[in-house]
Amino acid sequence: MTDTTPQRRARPRTKRPPTIIDVATHAGVSRGTVSRVLQGGHNVSPASQEAVHAAIRKLGYVVNRAARSLVTQRAGSVAFLLSETQDRFFEDPNFTTLLRGCTTALGEHDIPLILITAGTEAERRRVAPFLSPHHVDGVLLISSHRGNPMIDHLRRADLPFVCCGKPLGERDAVSYVAADDRAGARAMVRYLLESGRKRVATITGPQDTPGGLERLQGYREMLAEHGITYQKRLVAVGDYSRASGEACMQQLLSAVPDIDAVFVASDLMAEGALTAIERAGLRVPEDIAVGGFDDSPVASAAHPPLTTIRQPWDRISEMMVRQLLAQIDGEGAATVILPTELVVRESA
Repeated sequence: MTDTTPQRRARPRTKRPPTIIDVATHAGVSRGTVSRVLQGGHNVSPASQEAVHAAIRKLGYVVNRAARSLVTQRAGSVAFLLSETQDRFFEDPNFTTLLRGCTTALGEHDIPLILITAGTEAERRRVAPFLSPHHVDGVLLISSHRGNPMIDHLRRADLPFVCCGKPLGERDAVSYVAADDRAGARAMVRYLLESGRKRVATITGPQDTPGGLERLQGYREMLAEHGITYQKRLVAVGDYSRASGEACMQQLLSAVPDIDAVFVASDLMAEGALTAIERAGLRVPEDIAVGGFDDSPVASAAHPPLTTIRQPWDRISEMMVRQLLAQIDGEGAATVILPTELVVRESA
């Protein structure tokens, strides 16, 4: 007689994911030590940190963020708040460079970064409710125009934040990290003048931004040190976009056709200036030397490659993240100004 009873296969047992206790056991440390490592490694010896990280890698441990948030009363994430329009984010490589650097620095602490753009009033209204301690632990604020309303919102929300660049017009202490814009501008204008250029113009950034003001001030100071009178007609104000650099250069060539050098306050604007100079039938650097600012990928890709001022983007990102995490841990506001470097290429 044949047995027709269905044969049930034993269901394979699902392997449970590793827990923090498994990590502690494998690393030979306490559960508390593992928790401190996951929260930044405060008061943990280098040997214990390495043992915990090795155990995490071997076991494939993944942090349960929801559980950790219940314990720490933190959201476990940070916002990268760009107070510029979305088209500027996609055009200007400086923003993506900063985003990548901040993401990397936060990744070392297992903290995800959330990109938020708030360049218009409508965008600011939409994102304001999200910018609270319930959703993020702090904010990296990029591109601070004078009177930026997001600063007041972050204060009211009691959120730690760090600005990229010195915020203008703020009476209360604000944490920021900035490159030394004035010193960088001075170095570029000195180089142009000492290379034999006599009529140096400038295309500045917006005058409601720290970079716009400080780089123009450095230009004026270096002219004065060389006994050259400052002339407003040698100054055109751009907005850091490629199109504004082209328009400003065309304006300068029409107003002062005998200029033989121009200091442009961003590489992106300098690339636009190169287009206007070429259209006018002039050569770079033979007829007009061009100096930029940033040393973004635009500088080396330009034709000819740009002599420029290098901003230490990796260090700026790293210090912004370090300051923000310190604030989240209860420390006060702090400021850091980092040195720049002249990079000489074919444009000047």
